[in-house]
Amino acid sequence: MAYMSMGEAHRRVTEFLNRFSDAISCQDGASFKSLFSLSSNSPFLLSLADALNLIQDAATTRLINQSDNYSQFADILLPLFRSIQTYRQGNLLEAYNAFEKTANAFIQEFRNWESAWALKTLYVIVYDIRVLAEKADRELASNGKSPEKLKGAGSVLMKVFGTLAGKGSKRVGALYVTCQLFKIYFKLGTVHLCRSVIRSIETARIFDFEEFPKRDKVTYMYYTGRLEVFNENFPAADYKLSYALTYCNPQSEANIRMILKHLIPVKLSIGILPKHSLLEKYNLLEYSDIVQALRRGDLRLLRGALQDHEDQFLRSGVYLVLEKLELQVYQRLVKKIYNIQKQKDPSKAHQVKLEVIVKAMKWLEIDMDVDEVECIMAILIYKNLIKGYFAHKSKVVVLSKADPFPKLNGKPVSS
Repeated sequence: MAYMSMGEAHRRVTEFLNRFSDAISCQDGASFKSLFSLSSNSPFLLSLADALNLIQDAATTRLINQSDNYSQFADILLPLFRSIQTYRQGNLLEAYNAFEKTANAFIQEFRNWESAWALKTLYVIVYDIRVLAEKADRELASNGKSPEKLKGAGSVLMKVFGTLAGKGSKRVGALYVTCQLFKIYFKLGTVHLCRSVIRSIETARIFDFEEFPKRDKVTYMYYTGRLEVFNENFPAADYKLSYALTYCNPQSEANIRMILKHLIPVKLSIGILPKHSLLEKYNLLEYSDIVQALRRGDLRLLRGALQDHEDQFLRSGVYLVLEKLELQVYQRLVKKIYNIQKQKDPSKAHQVKLEVIVKAMKWLEIDMDVDEVECIMAILIYKNLIKGYFAHKSKVVVLSKADPFPKLNGKPVSS
């Protein structure tokens, strides 16, 4: 940091206060929001932090109280200065604690403003309190203490949501806050808390989903789509994640990749296989062997892919979805056996001996006896992946001569 005189330090603090006051009097949302964006590391806020390091807290308080234009917002300004100063010093826990006070005070003022001119500023505060909470929790964890600030940030955001849930132009910001809440709940592993917010957005009459900004709708559909994956509601997950993919900014390849990471398992579960070129383009080659296993009926390849990428799939929350693809792989294997028999003797192709399936499994280096195979075939028939019946005495699956292997056609395997 270059040398700064006390006079220069006072000038910078006064400049900040003047910008703050002018932005409110002119309802200049663009200028106002920049005064709260700690995570942006803007040169103006960094220089302010350096100035605050030179000035004692009592002097800063006097500067704020010297004018009614500043003093009426002291509950916002004093902790904001503290947060800017400690953030610059790398004291993230103190920076978060001070910023939370600023956020609560800002919410009170925001309620009193009739128009939504400061909505973008609220967005900055909502975003930064989440980011600061995550950083503070990492600091706490590194010192052997229990991370708790992200949970606190969630409580603040719920207050913000309540503020936006009324009538008028402010309610358009509710979806942005909801998406930030989703990020917190997913990070904390408390996704069940999403339900109450979703009910407010989707069933309350105060909101019209179409009036929300497209960016927020895409993010909302992405997170609610992931929730539907957890609930194994694949048609709903397919709709929501496909919506997010369709309306996502085509230049945001990282976001498209994030959506596809969850949409591909959903598509696989309803019988739709992606092209290899798509997997290559978005660096999702961890799904390549799974797709090949489904095409070939190769159970060994599927299990190998799940084992090789287990940690990755578990972190994404799609491992169990992919594991259940085994039934489709079994279906494909039986279909391959059926097609081979059809070439040799079309009249008996619909009669598949269980011992033939056992041999195919052994060729794949998977040990399975006739009873286990019979159990699997019973499940395939029950779930309508195979049409047919058992001839128990002869240990044969008798396949229907009309459409023995029904396609999923975009519907999940029946439960």
